[in-house]
Amino acid sequence: MAGRAKDRHELIMASKRQADQAGDEERVSVSLQGNRLRLLETGPAILQALLDLIDGAHESLKLYYYIFAHDESAQRVLDRLIAARARGVAVTLMIDAFGSADTPASFFDPLIDAGAQFGRFGARRSTRYLIRNHQKMAIADDRRLLTGGFNVEDAYFGLPPDDCWHDLGLLIEGPQVQAMSSWFGQLWRWVSTRKQRFRTLRRMVRHWRAPPCPGNGAMRWLIGGPTRRLSPWAQVVKHDLEQARRVDMVAAYFSPGRGMLKRIARAAQRKGSRLVLPSKSDNGATVAAARLLYGPLLKRGVEIWEYQSCKLHMKLIVIDDAVYIGSANFDMRSLFLNLEIMLRVEDAGFADAMRAFIDRRIRDSRQITLDRYRRQRGLLTLFKQWVSYLLVGVLDYTVTRRLNFRNPDAD
Repeated sequence: MAGRAKDRHELIMASKRQADQAGDEERVSVSLQGNRLRLLETGPAILQALLDLIDGAHESLKLYYYIFAHDESAQRVLDRLIAARARGVAVTLMIDAFGSADTPASFFDPLIDAGAQFGRFGARRSTRYLIRNHQKMAIADDRRLLTGGFNVEDAYFGLPPDDCWHDLGLLIEGPQVQAMSSWFGQLWRWVSTRKQRFRTLRRMVRHWRAPPCPGNGAMRWLIGGPTRRLSPWAQVVKHDLEQARRVDMVAAYFSPGRGMLKRIARAAQRKGSRLVLPSKSDNGATVAAARLLYGPLLKRGVEIWEYQSCKLHMKLIVIDDAVYIGSANFDMRSLFLNLEIMLRVEDAGFADAMRAFIDRRIRDSRQITLDRYRRQRGLLTLFKQWVSYLLVGVLDYTVTRRLNFRNPDAD
């Protein structure tokens, strides 16, 4: 009982530290060639930004989410979209048929009745059924965009004492948003087709290029999706890692192949590599899969920290002066299969600010040393980690969650 009270106290203190740092959300921002980027660090701030984005739209709203749940937060978002339609705003909402499978179709009927366009990605079962559209974005008037790893569900908009999914959001204002509006239009045309042909989707991913606009040098939108090799976004991050002198990463799901691991390790031997990974999840298989890889990284000097306050859902990579923020995890599915969206921002000041952001996550994390890692590595644990790694690399997280592997502490 005393142990649980202590854990609760630690979670509350971590939440207070986040609340005390609320001003950081305004401070972590950058303006690049007419584009303003602002980081949102807490769940309540992300939800408020999404509602404000919808309420501030005058002409159009375009949204895509992997999970659009049937709960209080999702109802608030849906109500605001219906109110936008009443103002004459053109509203288009797409969701992933698999990720949002638990949300009844009737939940969206009031929005459709209000005159909005609504579609589901992957509604047909076929040979490409395991392909997920994992992207998350909300675009207002083709000028303001909110993206990140979060879905529209209560769990993403809470605070650590609520055992939320800890994520971040990025609000973008400026001409760079036009590129995502263009991509959204292509997705909508594909989703609107009756057959949703896999071959057409692959061609879209392979050939998509962001249209020229101010800021293209410092800012670059990267699409991921089902291609024969690494997806387009993964090819760029691979190139950056090959040249990297310093790597900092916060990853909700971490299970890349050997090549990516070697590149992270090489950076550790130059100026350092730090990984912040989850210690807890609603899917123990993903944590176990990541822990399988700790040994070789720790031996080569990579710092590994496990976040303690709550479940971790961030997708953030800082390689030298380049920052990646978006929907993609650092695992086989996001590197090869899922449709993903990542924004690469090359700016030394923004990179420094995001490393300071990672420092604050580390304060609520526990370092995994090589000795500690070896103490917990029994035969049964090793077997579970191997099975988890193999399954997570192929199956969807919502499928592997059914394995319900125990998620032991790293002590």
